[in-house]
Amino acid sequence: QVQLVESGGGLVQAGGSLRLSCAASGRTFSRYAMGWFRQAPGQQREFVAAISWNGGNTYYTDSVKGRFTIPRDNAKNTVYLQMNSLKPEDTAVYYCAADAFGLASPLKGDYDYWGQGTQVTVSA
Repeated sequence: QVQLVESGGGLVQAGGSLRLSCAASGRTFSRYAMGWFRQAPGQQREFVAAISWNGGNTYYTDSVKGRFTIPRDNAKNTVYLQMNSLKPEDTAVYYCAADAFGLASPLKGDYDYWGQGTQVTVSA
């Protein structure tokens, strides 16, 4: 069982930056691929970024490439989402998720555990 707790959300102006953190419980964190997803009001939850268990592979949705990165620190059981050059369309609740298979997947169905989410609001 893995429990995930996101933090770091908030209100930021367009062009600004935020770093989200996702802290995981359990001693097997390093075996999981981790992903970030987001859900805007009235929209489906969509993939943002993912990183494989050892950090060797990362995957980003096109709309955040060059602006977001997804580093992980296995010693701290934490994955991050560094978000730069934020846009109003990035406004959403951001969720982290853990995939026991270990590869970086963009598919919601591949993830076994989810956090509760953290709100990110980008003002114009």
